[in-house]
Amino acid sequence: MILAVSTLKNPSSPADGYRGRFAPSPTGPLHAGSLVTALGSWLDARKNGGKWLLRMEDLDTPRCVPGADHQIRAQLLACGLAWDEGLTYQSQRQEHYQSALERLNALKLLYPCTCSRQAIANTLASLGIETPRNQEMLYPGTCRPHPLEINSPELLRTSKVAWRLALPQNCHIEFEDLALGHQDQNLNTEVGDFVLRRNDGIFTYQLAVVVDDALQGITHIVRGADLLSNTARQIHLQKVLGYHTPQYLHLPLVLDEHGEKLSKQTLATQINTQDEKHSLAELSNAAQHLGLKYLPDGESITIAEWLLAATRAWR
Repeated sequence: MILAVSTLKNPSSPADGYRGRFAPSPTGPLHAGSLVTALGSWLDARKNGGKWLLRMEDLDTPRCVPGADHQIRAQLLACGLAWDEGLTYQSQRQEHYQSALERLNALKLLYPCTCSRQAIANTLASLGIETPRNQEMLYPGTCRPHPLEINSPELLRTSKVAWRLALPQNCHIEFEDLALGHQDQNLNTEVGDFVLRRNDGIFTYQLAVVVDDALQGITHIVRGADLLSNTARQIHLQKVLGYHTPQYLHLPLVLDEHGEKLSKQTLATQINTQDEKHSLAELSNAAQHLGLKYLPDGESITIAEWLLAATRAWR
């Protein structure tokens, strides 16, 4: 596969040393699953003598809950998980995402799409392609023009259509996950041309997270295994935009009694951080899920002492 890489200046070179981040969506308070991710990413940064950043992924405003960002911040601090630089909000970085969209347009890699989910499903059904439960539908390329064109910047900003990234042929991405080992995905056969901005004007997670990580010089991404399937798309975007590709480490998910991922959508209970005793108990549960052993317990241990021991135990 030959990738067209932009010659425009990269917004951020790889940082000196380790830079990690935790990027929750403020759709509710932290639950046990999100604390596992927060703790794992914090420990990995501390173990490597790096910095840990906090970013609120609040682009999907209809899903965001007023005040949830303040609640998340308070929960993290109650658990001793302090961040090293100023808190950032994706909703305040729209022009950066628009700029990246325009760069991709200049490379003739964007096209407008008016397909509904039902239309895509009908096309796939006619082709005999079934979509497994809880998986995204493969986009069959219905709206993709031949040849690809450069669209006007004004059209990119104002049109009420979705904008998709045109993939090259045989777009096969391989990478090494620090926890799960070798990974590979053929984006053509498993994903198809994917959306970077929705028809309601909201930039997608795929574009925003790639731009944010580049702007903040993120070198290591520690997150839940539910996001593993997004990684190949993000690496491809990083390459065509000329960004550095971070190291990835995907953590085991916390599941509910039905075997489903613990989430706000499944009404997961928020962690209890009303005092240090309860915060320590929540941290201990998260550490146990991460496989950390022989950590101190008892009423005499402080959160700071516990976190120091957990950092030493982190591999």
